[in-house]
Amino acid sequence: MKKTIISFSLAAALGAVAMTSVAQTAAPAQAAATPDWTVTGNATLISDYRFRGFTQTNYGPAFQGGFDVAHKSGFYLGNWNSNVAQALYAGASLESDFYGGLKGELVKDLGYDVGVLHYMYAKSGKGYTFSSLPKIDNTEVYGGLTYGPFSGKLFYATGDYFKTAALAESLTGQRFNKTDKSTYLDLSYSQEFNGITVGAHYGLLTLRNAKQFTTASDAGATTLPKTVGDYKVSAGMDVGGGYIGTVAVYGTTKKAYFATDLGAVESAGKTSLVLSLGKTF
Repeated sequence: MKKTIISFSLAAALGAVAMTSVAQTAAPAQAAATPDWTVTGNATLISDYRFRGFTQTNYGPAFQGGFDVAHKSGFYLGNWNSNVAQALYAGASLESDFYGGLKGELVKDLGYDVGVLHYMYAKSGKGYTFSSLPKIDNTEVYGGLTYGPFSGKLFYATGDYFKTAALAESLTGQRFNKTDKSTYLDLSYSQEFNGITVGAHYGLLTLRNAKQFTTASDAGATTLPKTVGDYKVSAGMDVGGGYIGTVAVYGTTKKAYFATDLGAVESAGKTSLVLSLGKTF
């Protein structure tokens, strides 16, 4: 989340004294100058951290937060963090995302956003039962457009997608093709109505070389499909003090696409209600 902070300055000037009057007239106040740089922070408490539809905390709560630094030219840098379930990330309990890019307006009401995003999981591959698990990370480049309440963004993985192939190799001893060039399409809508912000989202993950992998489900081991969708509908409002309370429903088209724990049969993409309370400052 990002909120531009504008510092206001008030300048007043005495008007010319009329030759036949002692009255003084104040000149109009000058417009406040936009600062070159702005820094904002954010913090959120959420009942279940979902990433592209799938729980990252084994259906448990998460505390999340980060900051953004933006230049008036449209250039920005940022960091965002959340606790995650250790089994999903080979022993890591913290996700840290670092990103940077450029956003602006192509023509009136048509905006753009391009950049790079890196996901890092400290201590992944260490301190867990399987000491040979790889260090988990992921880097994506992205580009998107916004028009009014509508937005679309495409993410492109530059390497093995969250080390999917490397992790499978560590667990099975077999060789797997890499999953670089995997993509994720994010289509979203957000609009405020009488103080309530209504949102809708649909995402589509296309995992390269997906069919070489299998996953556990209640029905047994199945081959991963190449694509999986996720969806979200939400409503949020200011509950006081600038805190935004949100109610959302998340779900996925493939409930058993990922397991919530190594060796678990429960799916990670069950449709469920998620509550959150957040603030930007």
